[in-house]
Amino acid sequence: MEQSMELMIEDKNMIVMKLLHYFITEKNYNPIILQGVENEIWLENMEEDYKIIRIVSSYIHNDEQFRFDMFKTKRIMKKIKKKTLSLKMNALSIFLDLGENVDLGNNQTKDVYCLKVIEEKDFKDNELVKNSFPDLTKKLKYSEEGLQLFAKITNDINIHNKTDAEKMDEIFKVKTPHITYGLMTLCILLYVMPILFGNYDFIISNFAVNKIAIRQGEYYRLLTATFLHGGLIHLFCNVYALFVIGSQVESFLGKAKYLMIYLFSAITGSLLSMIFIGNNLSLGASGAIFGLLGSLLYFGYHYRVFLGNVMKSQIIPLIIFNLLLGFTLSGIDNSAHIGGLIGGALMTMALGVKYKSTTFEKVNGWIITGIYVAFLIYLGFIASIY
Repeated sequence: MEQSMELMIEDKNMIVMKLLHYFITEKNYNPIILQGVENEIWLENMEEDYKIIRIVSSYIHNDEQFRFDMFKTKRIMKKIKKKTLSLKMNALSIFLDLGENVDLGNNQTKDVYCLKVIEEKDFKDNELVKNSFPDLTKKLKYSEEGLQLFAKITNDINIHNKTDAEKMDEIFKVKTPHITYGLMTLCILLYVMPILFGNYDFIISNFAVNKIAIRQGEYYRLLTATFLHGGLIHLFCNVYALFVIGSQVESFLGKAKYLMIYLFSAITGSLLSMIFIGNNLSLGASGAIFGLLGSLLYFGYHYRVFLGNVMKSQIIPLIIFNLLLGFTLSGIDNSAHIGGLIGGALMTMALGVKYKSTTFEKVNGWIITGIYVAFLIYLGFIASIY
């Protein structure tokens, strides 16, 4: 009985299982669920050069069938590219049952590289495999055989998928935004208390962004100004935006990173503001809130498989709309918005996105962040053109 079951595991199916094991457990590709697609498996990893791996086990007899397959593949890739906001997307299609009448040389395209595989040794001399997946041939060799190999591969993939699911649950599960509540409370208190004690004008004049005062050494204004507001509507809009956006960023990135991003965005927003406001005062949390939007944009890019549609339909339009509003209406300090937006994205890059950012990315983030701050300080305190 066991022998007959082992015979049921054909060479082609075993190659499929081995490839799945390699790309999922070794290269962190994730399966893509597609409706109406049969006898092929799609995997994605947006961090790899070949973002899509496609394993095709259906029989393709001639060039006409192959060209239709390419047409269908590119149509699906176009949808994935749109969903994940990817400007460029390369795919590797591995065909396990390609007819001799198909001429791969005449049908290759720049976006989809096609590889014909009959046996495992076909990977060995392929230039693409050697350059992009140099350990593939080695990783396809196992000491187990037959049902034991099938059981091992299945178990390893299940363990890897379970671990990935736990990571995603850790990132995306709803958490209580204590820091956001604290920042909201502070903004409300610093508006209500001065009014109750009759020193509102004193607080504004001594703690809002004032170019001359900051240049004379009152650097604390760069931060204190972001907790002050010029009216009840101004306060309500910013506190509500902080609740909606801040709670998401705090949940995704964690409390410590969130607070660092908020405070840094507040300061960079104030720095850029003091360059353009002239002799006016600037105050409000919107620079820091735009920093949270920049942070959310950077986080969403790394998790664009999950948040691509949200970024496209909500986050990016929200940023564009509010910036256009700032350029259109008077009384809005758009320089603070832009300064905070850039600062939030850069600080998130420096601090890193859990399970996604590499050490190289974070080091670059700190370098670029340092250059950005130095540039703002130069414009605000040293340059002679204001």
